[in-house]
Amino acid sequence: MVKLLGQEEAINVDVELFNEYKFSVDQLMELAGLSCAHAIAKSYPGGGNVLICCGPGNNGGDGLVAARHLKLLGYTPRILYPKRTEKELYQNLVKQCTMMDVQFIDAVPEPSVLDADYKVVVDALFGFSFRPPVRESFLPLLTALSNTSLPIASVDIPSGWSVENGPPKDESTPCLKPDLLISLTAPKKCAQYFTGSKHYLGGRF
Repeated sequence: MVKLLGQEEAINVDVELFNEYKFSVDQLMELAGLSCAHAIAKSYPGGGNVLICCGPGNNGGDGLVAARHLKLLGYTPRILYPKRTEKELYQNLVKQCTMMDVQFIDAVPEPSVLDADYKVVVDALFGFSFRPPVRESFLPLLTALSNTSLPIASVDIPSGWSVENGPPKDESTPCLKPDLLISLTAPKKCAQYFTGSKHYLGGRF
């Protein structure tokens, strides 16, 4: 049986990979994003438009990497990256996507457009460092994702969920119900609350 990691355990695994095994952040991110792209392609084959919602941290970086690999796998990724960071690593990831003609969009499409034009939505907003509550600026995006009829593929943690306790229990936080969960390195405790159809383990080290 695969062990489910708590939040501090997940953070400590990353620290160990950096300090003891000498992996770099961009190395881990590349492997994680690659595994996400292949899990998405395996789950929803045949190409098509993919909306990738990226947050400001490492989870968003995984989404940027996944977008590049999905393009190579025959998909048409479009990236919504509402809160960018000035860190060089992320600027480089954006540059790589731009050089591959991956389109960045400024707002989530209207529900009718989203449901008609896209095949799947990738939730790469918040990772295992997230602690509730969700920042107010992200609530409209989470609301849109919670209302779409498209399948959602969540990277490591469904955004808005507690890493350990699962779906939000307050009435103000939209609750995502992903169809695909891609756990990275090891599943986190919130995975026990996942009820979608596909669960993959990627980014193993």
